[in-house]
Amino acid sequence: MATLNVKGLPDELYRRLKARAERDRRSIAQEVSFLLSEALDTQPEESILDLRGLGKELWAGIDAVEYVRTERDSWD
Repeated sequence: MATLNVKGLPDELYRRLKARAERDRRSIAQEVSFLLSEALDTQPEESILDLRGLGKELWAGIDAVEYVRTERDSWD
């Protein structure tokens, strides 16, 4: 298993990390591993406009918020 040394970690950040580890009943090393794993395993959210085949080209240059507002106003 690899070893990670962190230099220059601000004292306040260390205190917060230690408090979180204690709260979660983990060692500081376990808490760091958990947090890094969570951060790296999280998939970025994708916009529906980033997906293929859904007509994103139809929305090019259109402000979606303004479009929805106009549509809603037309219902009155």
